[in-house]
Amino acid sequence: MLQAVKNFDQAVDQAFEPLRGRQKIDWLAYVASEGADFSKAWHVAGIALALVKPEQRRHSLRLAVMLGIESIVVNGGLKRLTSRERPPLPEDRAYEVRRPNTKSFPSGHASSATLAAILLSEAVPKLRPLWLASAFVVAASRVHNRMHHGSDVAAGTVVGAAFAVAAKRFWPLGA
Repeated sequence: MLQAVKNFDQAVDQAFEPLRGRQKIDWLAYVASEGADFSKAWHVAGIALALVKPEQRRHSLRLAVMLGIESIVVNGGLKRLTSRERPPLPEDRAYEVRRPNTKSFPSGHASSATLAAILLSEAVPKLRPLWLASAFVVAASRVHNRMHHGSDVAAGTVVGAAFAVAAKRFWPLGA
């Protein structure tokens, strides 16, 4: 099993290699990682939703609460259960992305991005493609910037989806 994960991670990293060093892609990956750090972008989206559509404030509140719970569980719990080190960083990085002190598995950026995309899609279904594309870019940026292995991002995506399912089940709001 571990060899399969290593093979997967190597394949994902090799797929990203031709994209690294391209100024626009490096910049996008930097902005996505930094913007989603501490779930900033998702909280901004929730606040904007509450301001633009006051009838959606319940969605904004649920998003903020769930992002907080997800962060505690992922960063304070799941990451402490593993000893997975982050990928090595090259010396010639295009942009200096903040490197968390926590372990690599699972990716908190991917988890929060997936959670936010699903909950925001429920609140504003017309923007679902935007939310999902944003979550994808954030998750991919973590591999591009060598902050996570591909399997860390895959696991984070599953964790984020599980949190969204739980939120919709135990705190249902509808559209």
